[in-house]
Amino acid sequence: MFKRIVFLVVGILAAFPAFSQETIKIGLVTALSGQSAAAGEAITRGLQIAIDELNTAGGVLGRKFELVRRDDEATPAKGVLAARELVFKEKVTVLFGGLDTPVSVAIVPIMNEAKVPFMGPWAAGTPITKNGANPNFVFRVSAVDEIVDKAMLQYAQKNFNTKKPGMILINNPWGQSNEAGLKAALGAKGITAAGIEKFEGSDVDVVPQLTRLKAAGADTLFLVGNVGPSAQVVKSLDRMGWKVPIVSHWGPAGGRFTELAGPSAPSVHFVQTYSFFGNQRPVGTKVLKMLMAKYPDIKSAGDVTAAVGVANAYDAMHLVALAIKSAGSTDGEKLREGFYKIGSYDGLIKSYKSPFTPDNHDAINENDYVWTQFINNEILPVGMKK
Repeated sequence: MFKRIVFLVVGILAAFPAFSQETIKIGLVTALSGQSAAAGEAITRGLQIAIDELNTAGGVLGRKFELVRRDDEATPAKGVLAARELVFKEKVTVLFGGLDTPVSVAIVPIMNEAKVPFMGPWAAGTPITKNGANPNFVFRVSAVDEIVDKAMLQYAQKNFNTKKPGMILINNPWGQSNEAGLKAALGAKGITAAGIEKFEGSDVDVVPQLTRLKAAGADTLFLVGNVGPSAQVVKSLDRMGWKVPIVSHWGPAGGRFTELAGPSAPSVHFVQTYSFFGNQRPVGTKVLKMLMAKYPDIKSAGDVTAAVGVANAYDAMHLVALAIKSAGSTDGEKLREGFYKIGSYDGLIKSYKSPFTPDNHDAINENDYVWTQFINNEILPVGMKK
């Protein structure tokens, strides 16, 4: 009788493998409320589409994936609490850390100490991956400030004949990261900035800072700030009546920029890693169809806000799955080595070949950026007409 019961239980477990194999938990700490909530939702959607695709194919190591999210409210202290909960209570295999550089910078030491891989799908601060830890458990599929800063200068020179740019930067670690990167980029070309001005995320008027840059002869503005702060810069320029080219990091893409910035929103040219507009490779067509099928509010490419969050997270999740497969384990230290064993992956942003090495934890480089602007509330490649 006892043997029959044992065989019965074994048979049930075999018929329902979910009972015998726990899911692989993927954590996400990002802004899910406030002005940048749209960016957090974009990261979520990119992750979930990839997870759905992976689970439909059977998962990895015979296990399915599960997404567990927490809202950091764009606040480092709350991000740290959320990260600790996901790592030590939820036991996530990989933690994705979301939008804001200050939040990610605060989380990085926790991840390196816990020996749990941390994947960045948005925050671009250079010190996130170049954090001095050995071993380093932080990887990224996103823009990198020091590379973006070189691209910003190159774009400004080519399109606006920039000779004396001014910097208007958010006063936090992200702004500091870009100040260092822009100074290096300018110095490499023998260019001196007209001036460097800082502003707070809560500022509603930056006319004084912009007035100083105008008086110093700035012929272009390099802007670094998330949605709300960047919008305040544009509105302050309108109040001054100063029409000057604005070359921006990708902060404006993270939420309700056109609503907050007003009619001059299209004057900002900003960097992206991907656009669903224009000619798409088969992966792009497939992902857009998946998004439209899962999310009723997405009816066309213009409804994917922000595309960069979706694309970075989608590719990053597939690379995480390949790392787990290469490692043959979800153990943090083995998984870290698994990232170095990834061969090739035909992703949404590009076709990756050995995207991570012990000396390089950033999968995106200067050849992978797209310059965009808001046209009729949609993010389009610059110069593209619908």
